[in-house]
Amino acid sequence: MAQNARTREERNEADSRIDWGIIFCILMLGIISLASIYVAAVHDTSSTSVLKAVGSQVMWFVIGIVAIVIIMQFDSEQLWKVAPIVYWLGLFLLFAVLFLYSRAYYQNTGAKSWFAIGSLTFQPSEVMKPALILMLARVITEHNNKYPIHTTRNDWILIGQMLLWLVPVAVLLKLQNDFGTMLVFFAIFVGMLLVSGVTWKILAPAFIGGALIGGTALALVISSTGRKLLGLIGFQSYQFNRVDTWLNPSADTSNNGYQLWQSMKAIGSGGLFGTGFNVSHVYVPVRESDMVFSVVGENFGFIGGCILIFLYFLLIYQMIRVIFDTKNVFYAYIATGIIMMILFHVFENVGMSIGLLPLTGIPLPFVSQGGSALIGNMIGIGLIMSMRYHYKSYMFSTANEEFR
Repeated sequence: MAQNARTREERNEADSRIDWGIIFCILMLGIISLASIYVAAVHDTSSTSVLKAVGSQVMWFVIGIVAIVIIMQFDSEQLWKVAPIVYWLGLFLLFAVLFLYSRAYYQNTGAKSWFAIGSLTFQPSEVMKPALILMLARVITEHNNKYPIHTTRNDWILIGQMLLWLVPVAVLLKLQNDFGTMLVFFAIFVGMLLVSGVTWKILAPAFIGGALIGGTALALVISSTGRKLLGLIGFQSYQFNRVDTWLNPSADTSNNGYQLWQSMKAIGSGGLFGTGFNVSHVYVPVRESDMVFSVVGENFGFIGGCILIFLYFLLIYQMIRVIFDTKNVFYAYIATGIIMMILFHVFENVGMSIGLLPLTGIPLPFVSQGGSALIGNMIGIGLIMSMRYHYKSYMFSTANEEFR
C-alpha cells in the first residue's frame, strides 16, 4: 500500500510539473490555425495544395512540440549558461542570411530575411527573438545582483548593456530590410526594460522623447519634403505606401490598399456570428499568414474574433501565474520578454487586419501559416513551461527529503 501510494504521488507530481493551462491554450490556437489555413487554402488554391498547406502546418506544430519537450529539460542554471551561445548562434544566422537569402522571396517582399532549401524556407530572425530574450534576461539579472540599489548612474549602465546586445540585431535586420520584425525586437527590449527596475526619471523622458520622435516621423511621412528626407536614411517607397493605406484605406482599393480593404470587407461581412465555417465570399491576399485574422472574422464573426483574443489573454495570464509561482527573477525576465513578444504580435496583426495599424507583415502567433514564426513562438512556450517543470520538481524532491 505504501508503495502504491508513493507511485500515485509520483504520477501526480509528474502531472503537476506540466502546465496544462498553457497546453490547453496552445491546443485551441492550433485548432483555429489549422481550420483557418484550411479555409484559406480551399478558396485560394487548388485542391492538391490544401493538403500540403494544412499538412505543412501540422508538421511544424509537431516540430514545435518536440522543441518544447527538449527545452523543458533545461533548468534556470542551464538556460543561464546557454544564453550567450544561442545569442551568438542567432546573430551568425542573421549575418549569414544576408548572403544566402532566398532570391525568390527577395523579389516578392524586398527583404533578405529568408533561407530557402528547395520548398523549405526559414526566417532566422524568428528564433533570434527568444535568443535575445534569454540574453537580456541574463544581463538584467547580473546587473541587478551587482547593483541592488537603483541609481540613475547604475540604470544608465544597465540600459547601455542592454543596447549592446540589441544594436547588432537591429543593424542586421536593417540590412535585411525587415522593418516589421525590428519593431518586435524593440517591443521586447522596452518591455524587459520596464520591469528591470530602471527609474522613471529615465523612463518618463525616454517615452516622451519616443512619442515626439514618432509624431515627427509621421509628420514627415505625410509630407513630400519629409519623405525625401526619410528616403535619404533608407526608408523605401513601399513603407510610405503602407502608411498611406493605413491613413486612408479607401483611397486606393485596387492597388496598394487592396489587401487591407479586402481584409476589412471580409471581417465586416462576418457580422456578429460569421458566415460559417468554410463559407468565404471575399478574397483576401495572403490570408493564410499575414491576414489570417480576416478568416476568423469572416467565418466566425465578432464572437469568434473575441474568443480568439480571449485565448491569447488566457495564455498570458497562465504565463504571469508561472512568474508568481516560481519567484525566480531570471525566469521572470524571460517570461516578460516572451509575453511582450506575443502581445506585440497579436496587437499588431489584429490591428493591421482591421485598419487600426499600418501593414507590417507580422504574423498572428500560433495561428498564421509559417514554420519559423511558429517554432520561435513554441520555443518561447518551452521556456515558460520549463519554469513550472523544474520548480515543481524541486518542490517535490524537497518534500520527499523532509518526509524521509
